[in-house]
Amino acid sequence: MYTLKNDKLKIAIKKIGAELCEISSVKHNTQFMWDANPDVWGSFAPNLFPVIGALKNGSLTFEGETYNTPRHGFIRHSKDITLYNKTDNSLTFKLKSNAELLKIYPFKFEFLITFKLTDNTLNVSHTVKNTDTKTMYFSLGGHPAFKCPVFENEAYDDYFLEFEHKENSSRYLIELGSGLILNETEPVFNNDNILPLKHELFDVDALVFKDLKSRKISINSKNHGKILTVSYPKFNYMGIWAKPNGDYVCIEPWLGIADSVNASGNLKEKEGILSLDAGNAFEASYSIEIEDNHLV
Repeated sequence: MYTLKNDKLKIAIKKIGAELCEISSVKHNTQFMWDANPDVWGSFAPNLFPVIGALKNGSLTFEGETYNTPRHGFIRHSKDITLYNKTDNSLTFKLKSNAELLKIYPFKFEFLITFKLTDNTLNVSHTVKNTDTKTMYFSLGGHPAFKCPVFENEAYDDYFLEFEHKENSSRYLIELGSGLILNETEPVFNNDNILPLKHELFDVDALVFKDLKSRKISINSKNHGKILTVSYPKFNYMGIWAKPNGDYVCIEPWLGIADSVNASGNLKEKEGILSLDAGNAFEASYSIEIEDNHLV
């Protein structure tokens, strides 16, 4: 476990997967992240790379070869990711491709993730370097789970999500069991920006959005006002998810998406896939800002 704090916030990062597992108030010890109760969902904030969600038939193909890349990728369970750099306000972790990873993902790469505290904001930045001689294809994303309710004497349905802009987006439905994206959609917004939280919202898995205008989503309490805001300027896809019996909500900025039921399995043809030329680097970040009035 690695920790970092300033005069407002404390964070903790698990060594395995470089997984963010705590954001708390220094003054009040208020916890803003889900506690990863294993009886409900035993994760805090997995890092997603080099795929998002499920692959059709649990595999991908590249240049005629098949690779059994795990759901959401392999960073989240990696014991090989290591602390690469530490400053007064940041922690950077690094994973390099190796012989074992090349068996499940056909590219040589370096993956770096930096957690940086500035005042009341945590910035999570990703750098992917293509150290191969061929073009690399990948997705990446975040999966942070936030505690709801945060304060005592509140219920889950005292909370709602507020989107940056009024939306008209529908959710893309997910095939139960496989986790693949269906062609069917279901209306969620009607020119509004509020999504009330209720456990039954997630009875049929995540809310998957492909065309949100918003690049900021806030968690709000009816009793305590705005709690925190997730900003994701470069991320085109969004997942909102929780277990139906979980007192948390995941706000998941994605660059990429799970395979559809009609996917070819060819990595180059995968929806939302990013490409990176040999020798080049790609960067993307999202941030979590805790409202100051909950910290002072």
